[in-house]
Amino acid sequence: MHKRFGIFAVAVIAAALTLTGCGSDESSSSQAASCEKADLATITEGKLTIATGEPAYYPWVIDDKPESGEGFEGAVAYAVAKQLGFDAADVTWVRTTFDSAVTPGEKKFDFNLQQFSITDDRKKAVDFSSPYYTAPQAIVSFKGSKIEGKTSLADLKDAKLGAAVGTTSLDAVENQIGVKPQVFNDNAAGVSALKNKQIDGLVVDLPTAFYLSGVEVPNGLIVGQLPSTGAGDQFGLLLSKASKLTSCVTGAVDAITADGTLAAITDKWLATDAGAPVLKP
Repeated sequence: MHKRFGIFAVAVIAAALTLTGCGSDESSSSQAASCEKADLATITEGKLTIATGEPAYYPWVIDDKPESGEGFEGAVAYAVAKQLGFDAADVTWVRTTFDSAVTPGEKKFDFNLQQFSITDDRKKAVDFSSPYYTAPQAIVSFKGSKIEGKTSLADLKDAKLGAAVGTTSLDAVENQIGVKPQVFNDNAAGVSALKNKQIDGLVVDLPTAFYLSGVEVPNGLIVGQLPSTGAGDQFGLLLSKASKLTSCVTGAVDAITADGTLAAITDKWLATDAGAPVLKP
């Protein structure tokens, strides 16, 4: 399927699922036409204004330069822009705080991406695209540990693993790895145990694993990601409430998901190159 046709088709389907009584061919054609670059109601005509945080961190954005397209969210932003018909030169970057982006009110961007979890509460104030990322669980350890270099879940059967109480991380240790973990009141307590080498690894969501291994844990490393179960924290592109762009941006995300572009970006920036390989089942 031609890429441009693909995004229009997805946008039409999304609109049909969400609007009552809009199933006619005429209505579908109108929805498709609205996703032409010239018809998009962007902040600046002919330009796409994208926001991220200040600063934006690795591996989401490399060297705090989203305009380079380097890093997971930088690459996703340009892939979505391309699907919408914008060249890289047509993209303008702005910065916002996380809190100001998720509150109601007029926005100075067309869409924003800085690991915004999609929640029902936030949907009352802003719009989200369909998910571009579902955070898997991962294992944080340190150089020289007994699990450094392990490549499969079977290799972890004898490991001393920890997780915070009441988390999906705890469920993952028990259900996916099949071991009884040491349970902590919170991640901070688990990090202390890891620093003191009382456990071999701490299981957390992948974004937290990047932070802990890079900042909190001396000589920290990510042993690997647990295979996806389809559950987890989902990130969406954030738009102003009732934005005229929401259906088209959602269509663009769905299109790069369907054609494999998103999977390639994820593998490059959040797995292979980021040092967080997926552990074998």
